Amino acid sequence: MTQVEKETRAPEAAKLSLPTLTTMVVGSMVGAGVFSLPRRFAEETGVAGALIAWAVAGTGMLMLAFVFQTLAVRRPDLDAGVYAYAKAGFGEYLGFFAAFGYWASACVGNVTYWVLIMSTIGAIAPALGDGDTVLAVVLSSVGLWLFFALISRGVKEAAAINRIVTVAKVVPILVFVVLALFYLKPHVFAENFGGADYAGSLFSQVRGTMLATVFVFLGVEGASVYSRHARRREDVGRATILGFLSVFAVFASVTIVSYGLMPMAEIAKLRQPSMAGVLEHAVGTWSKVFVSVGLIVSVLGAYLAWTLMAAEVLFVAAKDDDMPRFLKRSTAADVPLPALVMTTLLSQIVLVVTMFSDDAFNFALDLTSALTLIPFFLAAAFAVRIALRGRRGELAVAVLATVYTAFLVYAAGLKFVLVSFIVYAPATVLFVMARREQGRRPFSPPELVILAVSVAGAVLGILALALGWISL
Repeated sequence: MTQVEKETRAPEAAKLSLPTLTTMVVGSMVGAGVFSLPRRFAEETGVAGALIAWAVAGTGMLMLAFVFQTLAVRRPDLDAGVYAYAKAGFGEYLGFFAAFGYWASACVGNVTYWVLIMSTIGAIAPALGDGDTVLAVVLSSVGLWLFFALISRGVKEAAAINRIVTVAKVVPILVFVVLALFYLKPHVFAENFGGADYAGSLFSQVRGTMLATVFVFLGVEGASVYSRHARRREDVGRATILGFLSVFAVFASVTIVSYGLMPMAEIAKLRQPSMAGVLEHAVGTWSKVFVSVGLIVSVLGAYLAWTLMAAEVLFVAAKDDDMPRFLKRSTAADVPLPALVMTTLLSQIVLVVTMFSDDAFNFALDLTSALTLIPFFLAAAFAVRIALRGRRGELAVAVLATVYTAFLVYAAGLKFVLVSFIVYAPATVLFVMARREQGRRPFSPPELVILAVSVAGAVLGILALALGWISL
């Protein structure tokens, strides 16, 4: 389930056209991440590495988009979102993990919004720092619970807000690309091409960008979760591909043109949102204000939508008996209040953790991406199982998508794999609660193996943090 599903929730009888489905994909993918791309890439690599990284990410995510296209057609009975594929292919426990991971990634992703807002305001209010000071966390927490109060009153259909958000997202990005092309300096672009300032191989540089690309591509599954509402089933796949290609072109353009405006060492030192800093360097202060205001409006609207989406993930999973019954409860205004409370609490916890991080925004961004990898990997692996009984072309695509998501786990590195285990393992309590409510034993023998692996990973992660082997 995606941000736009909540924004444009249709009656059961309504049927969505290809343009509407495409808009859903674009809307769910274009968020705060694009505003941070210049610095994130400049910290890791030059133009050559960025081109390779986008080629790898674009190909891999395109394969994943094809996977969602195939699954929408081959398994039309699975309409409960990405986690339904994990459950159908690998059992209830891994399906639960996929649902929880998808929910947790949305909660952590919401933290990046507040960090980015505070960092943006921090340019004129130094006490907010890069969004990770005590004052920044306090103000972010106030915003967090104000939105909780707003949503709990039943603010679910925010069409006017969403229209403003759409404009606020797209206009600053397009203005940035056009102005960057106009002011592009060929000699600066050439100097940034090789990435000579960076230690390590080109492969290691590319690997360092992978989690950033995952973060900005979250939402590629947007049309697939609304597949039962499509006017024509094949439109789901077409919308996924059209939306993906449109957004991919924008993201790659923002990254590459930035290298033509400033030396990459200077881009790497910009505060987030770095898009504003790059444009300010080229055309003046007004552009920084323009991008910053657009970002804040966009992020606040996106935060509202993604908070609703995160709560809905728990609510739908509970209705499918994959989460405890208390998460099925909703108010008279049709707000899933217990799920909303859990969503806000997890975001609050992660917000506090950012104070102890060396780079709050990148930490939250990378953790969001890492938590999403298990649901995406299981969906791709399920597509392999389906394709073994189908066409050879579908099998090739599914295998490539699975290899790509596996590579992303490797690219994330041991640090984020272990931190993900710390988040995943305690969630098993919810799984046990749901099983006991159904009068079933908590775990089957294969599920005990998965439990042992997750708990061992969490213990190792806690030890690694305590002993300083890894840091946030």
